[in-house]
Amino acid sequence: MENAASGGHTHLRIHAVNVFVSDQERSVRFFVDQLGFEVAFDARIQSGARWVAVGPPDGTAVLTLVEPKPDSKEYNLVGRATQVVFVTEDVTATYREWRRRGVQFLHTPRLRRVSYERQGAANANGGQRPVWGGVFTRFRDLDGNTFSLVGFDEVNREVEAQRRAMVQREEVERRAAQELEIAKQVQARLFPQTLPRLKTLDYAGVCMQARQVGGDYYDFLDLGGERLGLVVGDIAGKGIAAALLMANLQANLRSQCAIALNEPQRFLRSVNQLFYENTADGAYATLFFAEYDDTLRHLRYANCGHLSGLVLRNDGSLERLDSTGTVLGLFPIWDCAVAECPLRYGDTLALYTDGITESFNDKGEEFGEQGLIDALKCHRQQSSRVLIGSIVDEVQRFSPAEAQDDITLIVAKCI
Repeated sequence: MENAASGGHTHLRIHAVNVFVSDQERSVRFFVDQLGFEVAFDARIQSGARWVAVGPPDGTAVLTLVEPKPDSKEYNLVGRATQVVFVTEDVTATYREWRRRGVQFLHTPRLRRVSYERQGAANANGGQRPVWGGVFTRFRDLDGNTFSLVGFDEVNREVEAQRRAMVQREEVERRAAQELEIAKQVQARLFPQTLPRLKTLDYAGVCMQARQVGGDYYDFLDLGGERLGLVVGDIAGKGIAAALLMANLQANLRSQCAIALNEPQRFLRSVNQLFYENTADGAYATLFFAEYDDTLRHLRYANCGHLSGLVLRNDGSLERLDSTGTVLGLFPIWDCAVAECPLRYGDTLALYTDGITESFNDKGEEFGEQGLIDALKCHRQQSSRVLIGSIVDEVQRFSPAEAQDDITLIVAKCI
């Protein structure tokens, strides 16, 4: 059947085969209890008649058990040969099991082999005719309707091949799940395990991945000289590919951070160069890098195509730390500007990824930057670690469905 719209084939399958019975409930029990079938559907149609069907454990076709009225023509069809054929891989085993359950067979399973010759088959096979081989028997239900139970060599081979393929597929899936769990554990170790102690800054970070592994990244770098590097990054893409790029970026940042203290622009140029050389074309990351001086309470930062950092001042005013350069990894020749921002007692800094601001509720509304600002203001008296938990809770209440993107957040409070 050609689908004119798509040029392909429309879906076509057998829905049901009618079997006429004298008592639907009794027949349902026969097929379910004695043959091991399942009820496919059981409902009352508009006329009030019961519409019930059963199906074997494997396959899609079902038998509709029709109970005709005694004065109808269909009633004469009860107790006839149905021409319905069931196929199994082991006729003898099924025969023994069904007999044990009380099913009446017309004869024991018999072996049948039939030679046949299609046009040109003899020549194609060197004069040898293909042989069809199988075992068959017949049984009857409680109304005397008869059915065939058969097993074909070809079907047995197909079933066995499907089972082998299923076992192989399950093994591949098991190994993939095991490797993904290992990747998750490895990536978890890439996030900060210890926080350098500072006198004037209370800070914390979190990354909640939408999948087992992801491309969001945050870090705290000990730059020496009572200075701390705060990093939030977002790799383009998701899943394993993004996680590998995230690990690459993290390694570049940590290996080059020795030059960040005095030359932050040179540091970031070096990170971009390494990221560009070690990743495929089109791979890139947004990055917010900030250096905090614990003695001067001073912040220097570079925003490389990332979302604006937020500074909520002690007096309730807000400052945005906007982009000072483009993303990392796309261009071999790259540079950025470095901006400065003093922090005072009571000020709160927030660095984050779009998993927070682009969380949607069931109305299609976005949590947005304003939602984050409102949450910061509402919970500003809390410690950084508790404040992060409060913000994440608000995001998840706003968007209770499964997260579509990683949620990453750094909060730092000047104390």
